[in-house]
Amino acid sequence: MSNTRIYLSPPHMSGEEEKLVSEAFADNWIAPVGPHLTAFEREFGEYVGTPHTTALASGTAGLHLALQMIGVGAGDEVVVSDFTFIGSVSPILYLGATPVFIDSDRATWNMDADLLAEFLAQRAKINRLPKAVMVVHLYGQCADMDPILAVCEQYAIPVIEDAAEALGATYKGKHAGTLTPIGVFSFNGNKIITTSGGGMLVAQEAHYAERARHLATQAREPFPYYEHVEFGYNYRMSNILAAIGLGQMRILPERVERRREIFQFYQDNLSEFDGIDFMPEAEYGRANRWLSAITIDPERFGATYEQVRLGLEAENIESRPLWKPMHLQPLFHEREFVDGGVGAELFAKGLCLPSGTALTETDLTRIVEVIARHYQQ
Repeated sequence: MSNTRIYLSPPHMSGEEEKLVSEAFADNWIAPVGPHLTAFEREFGEYVGTPHTTALASGTAGLHLALQMIGVGAGDEVVVSDFTFIGSVSPILYLGATPVFIDSDRATWNMDADLLAEFLAQRAKINRLPKAVMVVHLYGQCADMDPILAVCEQYAIPVIEDAAEALGATYKGKHAGTLTPIGVFSFNGNKIITTSGGGMLVAQEAHYAERARHLATQAREPFPYYEHVEFGYNYRMSNILAAIGLGQMRILPERVERRREIFQFYQDNLSEFDGIDFMPEAEYGRANRWLSAITIDPERFGATYEQVRLGLEAENIESRPLWKPMHLQPLFHEREFVDGGVGAELFAKGLCLPSGTALTETDLTRIVEVIARHYQQ
């Protein structure tokens, strides 16, 4: 069997991207403005169902702008999912605010709405409500938004969505990222579609998208000379990267279906092994299965997730532990955390398997065979 390297989630081009990038070169649109950028924003908005979109340099940039636009500033607190990538939290720090971490529920691995409600009720009693709540849609599955939105509405707390991993996922028929006033997506190289780097901010109201675009272009005022009344950022996406994104958008539905097929292959072929469990799919929505995530109970399976990871690596196959929760990061060891006992347990047992849409059945069989060799050794 081939020993070719299998990566966790590499880019997968369709061929259309190169043609569109060549168009941009031929027309000399080598700037953070141009027809491909405009088209990318339009087609993305059509896909998720909102016309108000702003393409940016990264998903992190989008979260930074989103928090700033809803009024988060120095000294404020922002409630955020604990079980996530640090890119969800860094923008809170950029603004001088303080993150408060909420653990996950077992049913979805996303923010626990009950823990959030308990925390907000306690804070309301002492008149110390947070400035905002940021919900992360983990590994391509939406959090249970209805109870989260209901309790935040009760206390008049704005909610934004970190949908970096969730493009193509839905919640009760609506796309991730469109369930709150502002949602943000990522097009990093490992995401379900990529522009190599980049992100998209989507908004339910035009003024948020327009404000984001203004701030992302150094907050330049509309004069023939450079006039500034506030500071902004160099956060706009380039037309070249947008050309890649435009090509990727046109095969996005296929990519979502393929990710789901890959997850199903693993589930069909690994479920027979006692001790392996899969990230559940909530009944209220449809996950994009960005990464196929499993947990391994070493007492039942006979090996730890780390032994399996090293075994895969020995066969030139990349896998990766689940996100290390934010409350376990040295950077945040003194930050407030509402603990439900879930995220830390998932991290202690969890592994992400190769999920790239270019994987063949031969590749998938090779991965499964390596994992199977570790069963009750």
